[in-house]
Amino acid sequence: MASCATGTEAAIRAAACRDGDAAAHLKLISVLVIFLTSVLGISGPVLLARYFQGKPLYDKAVLVIKCFAAGVILSTSLVHVLPEAFESLADCQVSSRHPWKDFPFAGLVTLIGVITALLVDLTASEHMGHGGGGGGGGGGGMEYIPVGGEAVGGLEMKEGKFGADLEIQERKEEEIVKMKQRLVSQVLEIGIIFHSVIIGVTMGMSQNQCTIRPLIAALSFHQIFEGLGLGGCIAQAGFKAGTVVYMCLMFAVTTPLGIVLGMMIFAATGYDDQNPNALIMEGLLGSLSSGILIYMALVDLIALDFFHNKMLTTADESGSKLKKLCFVALVLGSASMSLLALWA
Repeated sequence: MASCATGTEAAIRAAACRDGDAAAHLKLISVLVIFLTSVLGISGPVLLARYFQGKPLYDKAVLVIKCFAAGVILSTSLVHVLPEAFESLADCQVSSRHPWKDFPFAGLVTLIGVITALLVDLTASEHMGHGGGGGGGGGGGMEYIPVGGEAVGGLEMKEGKFGADLEIQERKEEEIVKMKQRLVSQVLEIGIIFHSVIIGVTMGMSQNQCTIRPLIAALSFHQIFEGLGLGGCIAQAGFKAGTVVYMCLMFAVTTPLGIVLGMMIFAATGYDDQNPNALIMEGLLGSLSSGILIYMALVDLIALDFFHNKMLTTADESGSKLKKLCFVALVLGSASMSLLALWA
């Protein structure tokens, strides 16, 4: 549990860093910088996908980007969001009061986030199953073909009908996969938006210029990597152009708007980022978004691609090489995002 007592030197240093005007100036700069880096991060995979679509290596390139994205998202949830949520609710101003000192709420809300993401996934999968179901009368049972002159013609008709049914089934399966990828992208963006709002509001409420200055650089890289992650998922989902622009814009503006909102909250109420109510809200929202992101990264990104993607489950040499490349991309994504925890 964090101690509320602070040393004299630390208090003097904190007082010297608290400069409202300098902090406001830095925050206005950060709004523009973080917006531009967010646009750069999320638009990269989307534009590359548009340009290379239909080319021989397109599917493999998108898959590798998606595995890098999965590493970024998993690291974001476990190394950035979850520890910050625990830290906020473990602060002495919160953990010394009921009910926060009686129960590990950060873990509970993370669990709720995981179960909520699972519920959304199950509901959507059931809906897709009903929507794409159907079948038709043909193909369920075996039909007797009489032996004789017309048997061959009947068999040819059967094979033609079977081929057509198989093609329709494959098309249905592809459409269900696309719908699943779209759902993953949308739920993933919701989790990231929660996280981005928390980052922005916390930074906007802070009056500590010594904290804000290094955060601008760290959050810029943070947004680039997170944007690459989300952009890779959006690129593979095959949304219409208008939806892609909307999703990219939502990601790009969320953190800057959070910063502006934090500045407005401080101006209206005098709350700063160390206020107990602000810490509780930050801890609960962080835990919820962490649970959503953990589920999405492990179940809908990593497990789905490594165990169910046709390109990675083939036993030939090319499938083996691609699987190794995807694993390296996953590790690089995790490592790059984890490294940023040294600064933000």
